Parts: sequence; structure tokens; C-alpha cells
Amino acid sequence: MNNTPSVNVTYCHSQVLHPFIPTLLTIIFVFGFILNTASLWIFWFHIKKWSSGMVLQFNLALTDAIITLAAPMMITYFFLGNHWPFGNFLCQLNVFFMSTHLYGSIYFLALISIHRYVAIVRHHKKSRFKRKSFIINICVAGWLILFFQGFVFFFSLRTTVVDNTIKCLNIHQSDMVHLFFYWNMLYLFPSFLLPFAISLTCYVRLVFFVSKMTSNSLRGQVMRTRSIQIITVSLVIFAICFLPIHISRTLGVIIKYFSISCNLLHKVETSYYISWVFTSANCCLDPLLYIFSTEMFYKSFTKIPSCIKWAK
Repeated sequence: MNNTPSVNVTYCHSQVLHPFIPTLLTIIFVFGFILNTASLWIFWFHIKKWSSGMVLQFNLALTDAIITLAAPMMITYFFLGNHWPFGNFLCQLNVFFMSTHLYGSIYFLALISIHRYVAIVRHHKKSRFKRKSFIINICVAGWLILFFQGFVFFFSLRTTVVDNTIKCLNIHQSDMVHLFFYWNMLYLFPSFLLPFAISLTCYVRLVFFVSKMTSNSLRGQVMRTRSIQIITVSLVIFAICFLPIHISRTLGVIIKYFSISCNLLHKVETSYYISWVFTSANCCLDPLLYIFSTEMFYKSFTKIPSCIKWAK
């Protein structure tokens, strides 16, 4: 294996995606858009008094709303065989939206895990995480970090012509191979591995705590059930929606950077685009967190079908 960066892998031709991938992405986007719109509507119009946990959940829903701005362009891009017809500026803007959605979801899920741990395991102790004003400040800081990350991507990326097609954020853009490699390695730990480790630690400790709880009272039974539901959904989101895309992207930039194998690169490239389908599915799974966390949200959500029926 060559241990020095090379550009020989430039000769690996880009693949045309199977139509099943953008088709499935379209279905997930439509379903997720409906669920997330309903979630934002409930948060804004039906829940008058927000707790600190609800502030975090609302911000998570906002990050899901951002993918609405990027998904139609990405779906069109995939349907056209990875040909970007929208110009350089919209490519940069699209990547900004995708970055903000992806890392925003990861950050706010991690914050929700910390808040849940503090609220239940350390409920007798004082903590700034219990104060809504502190949570609001944390959310503002989180959005500033997300915008900074997104603008770095925005001003660094550009479209490239590869195999007579215009590419946007594509592994075959050999003129940006070093940028993709160093970016991925730079963001992998603080933007994914660290939040995932924090969430896993909080939820493991929470599992031990709720497993020892006496559930004689109805309140204790409800708290235990909801905690287990939230833990399950959160870890499923991390495992299905965020882990595959970071694994495939890391493998892809390593293979490209060191010119290991065109055949291997093509397999990883396919898995990367499939992983984007799973990543988009977090818009469908996040509303489960709101339902399991807040009784008021659950009651409002279950009333939606009857409201639609009444409107008809």
C-alpha cells in the first residue's frame, strides 16, 4: 500500500446511483416533513409553558426542519445520476444546510441525554441544566457553533466537473481530496464520537438508575417506562442514522486519500449514499422522543387525526 497521498484514484469513475436510493429518500423526506411539521406546530401552538427539556426538543425539531431546504436538491441530484444542475452557490448552500442538520441533530440529542440524566438521576441536586435560562443560552451557543461549521463548509467547497458531470460534495472531486480527508478527521471526534460517548454514558447510568427504582407508584412506573423508551429511541437514532454515515465517509476519504482501490472505493461510495437515507430517517424518529418525553405533546399528537377529520 502506498503510504503517501496520491491522486491516482482520480481515474476511478463515479458511479450512477440505483434509482431505489433517491426514491426511498423521497419517501422518507415526505414522511419526515409531515411528522416534523406536526411537531413544530404542536410545540408552537399547543404547548404554552415550556420546560427546559422541551426547549431542547424544540431546537432538535428546528434542525430537522433545515433538511427540508436541502432534501429536494439532493434528491434531484441523485435522480440525475449525481449531476448537480443548480450551480456553485446552491451547492455551497446545500452543504451548509446538510451540515447544520446533521451536527445539529447530534449535538441536541447529546444535550437531551445530559438533561435527562440530570433531571432523573441527580434530581435532588442543584444543576444549571435544570434552569431554562441556562438551556436557552446553551442552545444559542450550539447554533453559533453550527453556523460556524456550516460557513466553513460553505466557503471551502465548490462544484467540480468529473466524468462530464458536475459534482457537489462528491468523493471523486480529486482537487479536494486533501480537504475532505482533513475535514473528516478534524470533525469526527468533537462532532460525533464525543457527543455519542456522552449520550451513551448518560443513558447507561440512567438505565442502572431506573432499573433500581421501585415502581410501586404510578408515577414511578411512568417515569421508568418513559426513560427506557427515550433511551431506546436515542440510541437507535445514533446507531442507525449517524454511525453508518460517519463510518462510510471515513473509509471513503481514507481510500481516496491513499489511492487504495477503485473497486473498494465504489463499494464504500454506494454504502455512503445508502447511509444518507438512514441519516434522513432521523426526522421520522425524533418525534418519538417528543411523544415519550412529554405527556402534553403526546396528547396533542394523538388529536391530529381527529382534527384533520373534523377539518374535512
